[in-house]
Amino acid sequence: MAKTKYDYDAIVIGSGPAGEGAAMKLAKSGKRVAMIERHSSIGGGCTHWGTIPSKALRHSVSRLIEFNANPLFSRQDTPLHLKFSDILDHSQSVIRRQIKLRGSFYERNGVPVLHGEASFKDKHTLKFVRDDGSSDDITAAQFVIATGSRPYRPKSIDFNHPRVYDSDTVLSLKHDPRSIIIVGAGVIGCEYASIFRGLGVKVDLVNMRDRLLSFLDTEISDALSYHLRNSGVVIRHGEEFAKVEGFDDRVVLTTESGKIMQADCLLFANGRSGNVESLQVGNVDLQPNGRGQLEVDDNYRTSTDNIYAVGDIIGYPSLASAAYDQGRFAATAMIDGKCEKKLITDIPTGIYTIPEISSVGATEEELTAKKVPYEVGRAQFKHLARAQIADTQVGCLKLLFHRESRKILGIHCFGERAAEIIHIGQAIMEQKGKGNTLDYFIDTTFNYPTMAEAYRVAALNGINRVDG
Repeated sequence: MAKTKYDYDAIVIGSGPAGEGAAMKLAKSGKRVAMIERHSSIGGGCTHWGTIPSKALRHSVSRLIEFNANPLFSRQDTPLHLKFSDILDHSQSVIRRQIKLRGSFYERNGVPVLHGEASFKDKHTLKFVRDDGSSDDITAAQFVIATGSRPYRPKSIDFNHPRVYDSDTVLSLKHDPRSIIIVGAGVIGCEYASIFRGLGVKVDLVNMRDRLLSFLDTEISDALSYHLRNSGVVIRHGEEFAKVEGFDDRVVLTTESGKIMQADCLLFANGRSGNVESLQVGNVDLQPNGRGQLEVDDNYRTSTDNIYAVGDIIGYPSLASAAYDQGRFAATAMIDGKCEKKLITDIPTGIYTIPEISSVGATEEELTAKKVPYEVGRAQFKHLARAQIADTQVGCLKLLFHRESRKILGIHCFGERAAEIIHIGQAIMEQKGKGNTLDYFIDTTFNYPTMAEAYRVAALNGINRVDG
C-alpha cells in the first residue's frame, strides 16, 4: 500500500516559545515543517504583548527609579519623569530585535512561515486563510497546536472603552495617567502595579484573595506587599468587582463590598483563556475545557493521535521557559513515538516586580505541613558589598535545608536580579545524592564583590542556627 503523501511532515500552529521549540526540533531532525502564524510577525504573545514588552518596561522603570534615587546622577530639584508612552519606545525596539532574531531561526532551518488563520477540516487537513481572504487546504501527517493564550475578558466590562485595558491592550496606552485601578493581583497585576507606581502613577491594586501571590513563600509574599505599600500602592485584599463604568474623564469601579474607586484608567489582569476558538478543533474530536485549554498526555499528545499541544493552550505551568521545553519534548515524541525527558519537578518562578522575585523548590509552609525538619539560612542584601556598591540593598536570599542531611529543599529570593541569582542555587538543588547540600555554598569560593556571595552568607547563617 502506497504511503499517503502530505504537504508537510508536520505543521506547527503558533510561533511563540512552545511552537518555536517544536518547529526547530522537528526541522533539525530532518522533518518537512511549516509554521503557521496568524499575526504579521512571528514570536507570539510572549514577544509582542507578554514577557518581552512587560519586562522591557520594567527594566526602564527600574533604571528610572535608580536614577532619581541616586544623588550622583539626579541633581535637579525635580525628579526625572517619563511617560508610559516614552518607555514603550524602548520595549518596541526590543520587540523588533527579537522578531529579527527569531526570524533568522526559521530561515536558517528551512522552515517556511505562513501568515494567516488556520482551522482543522480533518485530522490531516487545515484550512489556511490569508489576510487578503484567499485560502488553501494544507495537509500534514502531524500537527502541533501552540496558539497560546490571551487575557480573560468578563462580558460585563466594556473593553472597547478608551480608558479600559487588559494586559495586551495596555501596551497601546497613549496618554499619561495620574491614577490607575488594577483588577487582579496575580503575577501580571503585581508587575504592572510596580511599573506604574515607578512612573509616579497612583495605583489601586484590587486582589480577590487574602494576600498577594499566595503560591509564594509567605515571607516573600509579605515582603512584596510591604514594598508595594511602602512605594504608595494601595492594596485591597478580598475584593470582587461588581461593575466597571467608563466615563469621558475617568473609570469608576464598584466592588461587591460596596467600595467605590475611581481613576484615569483601569487595567483588568485577572486570568487568561486559551486561543482555541478559531481552530475548529471539534472537527478533529477535541473538546477544550472552560478556559479554552486542551488535555494532553505525558508526551503532549491530545486524544487525537497525530495532534499535539504545548504551551499556554494546555495550562500549567504557563511559562515561556517551560513552553520552549514542552515544544522540544513534543517534537521528540512525534519523531520517536515517545519522549523520556520531562519538565523538571522544581521549575523556577521569576516575577518581575520592583523589586524582583524568584523561587524554586518548597516553601516554609509546605515543609511545615509535611513535618520536614528544616532550617532557614538568610542573607540580607544590605550586608553585601556588591549590593551596597550598586545601591540595590532591598531584599534577601533565603535557603531552606534539611537539618540532618543539609539537603537544599527550597530557595527564595527577593530583590534586584533575583531571577538571575536563583539559578546558582537551582543548579545545586538539581544535583543527585550528596551533590545537593548546603556545604557546597560554604566550601566554595565566590567572586567578591558579587550578589552570588549571598549563597555563602545564607549558608553560614543557616549552619549557625543548626550548630547553635
